[in-house]
Amino acid sequence: MSRQQRRVVITGMGWVTPLGHDVDAVWSRLMRGEGAFGRVSRFDASTFATNFAAEVRHFDFGASFPSAARHASAGDSTKYALVAALHAWRQAGLDGFAGFDGSRMGLYMGSGEGPLDIDTFAHACLASFDPATRGVDDGAFLRTALAEMDALNELEQEPNMTLAHLADAFGLQGPAFNCMTACAASTQAIGEAFEIIRHGDADLMFAGGSHTMIHPLGMTGFIRLTAMSQRRDGYTTAARPFDQTRDGFVMGEGAGMLVLEALDHAIARGATPLAEIAGFGSSADAFRITDIQPDGKGAVAAMSQACAQAGIDPSRPGPDGRPAVHYISAHGTGTQENDRIETRAVKTLFGALAPRVPFSSVKSMLGHLIQAAGAVELITCVQAIRTGWVPPTMNLVNQDPQCDLDYVPNAARDLGPAGGVDVCLSNSFGFGGQNDTLCVRRFR
Repeated sequence: MSRQQRRVVITGMGWVTPLGHDVDAVWSRLMRGEGAFGRVSRFDASTFATNFAAEVRHFDFGASFPSAARHASAGDSTKYALVAALHAWRQAGLDGFAGFDGSRMGLYMGSGEGPLDIDTFAHACLASFDPATRGVDDGAFLRTALAEMDALNELEQEPNMTLAHLADAFGLQGPAFNCMTACAASTQAIGEAFEIIRHGDADLMFAGGSHTMIHPLGMTGFIRLTAMSQRRDGYTTAARPFDQTRDGFVMGEGAGMLVLEALDHAIARGATPLAEIAGFGSSADAFRITDIQPDGKGAVAAMSQACAQAGIDPSRPGPDGRPAVHYISAHGTGTQENDRIETRAVKTLFGALAPRVPFSSVKSMLGHLIQAAGAVELITCVQAIRTGWVPPTMNLVNQDPQCDLDYVPNAARDLGPAGGVDVCLSNSFGFGGQNDTLCVRRFR
C-alpha cells in the first residue's frame, strides 16, 4: 500500500473535562446525563450577566504528570493538554516503546490563548494615565510593566506554547502546527493530522485541542455577543440544545487528545486500534464574522466531504436498511441560530433518512469547551462505537418545532439491539463560518 493510501487509526485517547479526567469514568457520567455547571470560582463573576460555567475541578497537575515541575510555568490549558496527552500516550502503548522515532511523530493542536495576566496589564494601563493631560505616559506604563509583569507568564500567553510543552514532554520532532479556528479548531486539527499521516509525512500524530476562556476577558466577550446563557438562577439546566427555550451555551474548559497512527505502523508495533478515521471535510461560509450561512451550506459541504472520503452516501440506507451513519455528535451549542441551521444542514444531507439518525449534543452536560470541544466530542464518538451506546441531549423539554430530528432527549440510548454503532460523524462549526466534520468508524 502506498503512503498516499494509508489508513489512519486512533490508538490512544485522553481528556480533561469538567466531568473528570478518566475516559471511562466521564463516559459513565455522560451516560447518566450528569451536568458539570456551577458558579464561576476562578474569579469574581458576581456582576456578570453570566456568572456560571463548567469548570475543570479536582485537577492536580503535580500529581498527574511525572515531570510537572519542568512545566510549572504553563497555563491551565497547556496543563490540561499534557495530562490528556499522557493518558492517550499510555493507552496507545507508547510509554517505553523501544522503537519510538520522535522524528516520525508530530503534533497538530487547536489550542487557544494561554493564561492572561489581566490584573497586571490593567494596573500598568492605569498607572500610565495622566489625569492632568488626559493622555498616556508611555514611560510610566513601561516602568510599571517591567516591575510587575513576569517574562514567563507573558511568553505562556502565546498559543504555540502548548505545542512546545508537548514536544518537550514526549520527545516529538515531527510536523508541528496549531490552528485557531474558534469552536472548530480541534476538529480541524485532527482532520489535518489525519491528512498528514495519509500522505506519509508522519507515522503518528498527537492531535486535539485545549482551551480555557473562563477568565474575565473570555466571559465578557461572549456575553457581549449574547452567545451565552444568562440563566443565573437556573444554571444547572441552562445548556438546552435544540430546546425552544434555549438562550445560549455554557462556557466549559479542558482538553481532548488522541494518538492518530498509520495502520501499517500500528500493526507493526502491535498496537490495538480503537477506531478508524475514515473521512474529513472542511469548508468556510464566507458569510459573516459571527453568523452561520442561513441555509447551512457550509455545514452541508463539510459533512458531504467527510462522507465522500469515507465512501458513504448519506442519502441511501446501508446493507442492513439503517442509515449509513449511525450517530452524529452535534455541534449543538444551544444558541438559537446554530441549532436551527445545523438541523437544516443534516436534513439537507440525509434527506428522508435524517429523522432516523440519532443526533445529540454533549455540550448539554460538559458545556462548550471552545477550541477543545471537537476533540472531546470525537472521543465520545469513539466511545459510542466501542460501547454501542450514544449520549443524550439533556434539558431538552420543549423541543423547538424547527429542530425536529432525533436528539436522544434526556437519556442515553443503547443501539446494540439495532445493530450497534459502526459509523459516526462529529461536527464542529466556528465563529467566522469555519465548518469541520470528521467521520470515524469501527476498525475492521
